[in-house]
Amino acid sequence: MTERRMDLSETTPELYRAMRELELSIQRELERVGVEPEVYELVKIRASQLNGCAFCLDMHLTDSRRLGIAQQRLDVLPAWREVAVYSERERAALELAEAITLVGESHVDDEVWRRVREVLSEPEAAALTWAATGINTWNRLAITSRAQPPERRE
Repeated sequence: MTERRMDLSETTPELYRAMRELELSIQRELERVGVEPEVYELVKIRASQLNGCAFCLDMHLTDSRRLGIAQQRLDVLPAWREVAVYSERERAALELAEAITLVGESHVDDEVWRRVREVLSEPEAAALTWAATGINTWNRLAITSRAQPPERRE
């Protein structure tokens, strides 16, 4: 078990507030352009899986269940390409999120972008680009500081 290294909200409160405001701005933009909250949660979970962020996984899996996302869809998310339980919009958002998360490997290649734009409008793709970038930043902050999910006795 690893211990928390620091609490960024206490150590750098102004920066933390700015990051939180960015998150709220991303949420408002996704809503404005019509991206469903379920899509946003799946994007946050998938990026957090790829990055191995326990804190964010715990938070967003909990949020997703509260939102009513079926447990099966959460269980098979790492293998989303292999199952038919995700809509085309969700698939496009997940593909974009993975490409952004793994940007060092593929640089969000033109084929990925083409497939995304076949399904999502430019405003939706732009908002989801911010969403994937935001969760990747949160993942890096949580992993570096070793933020710990709250213990639950369920």
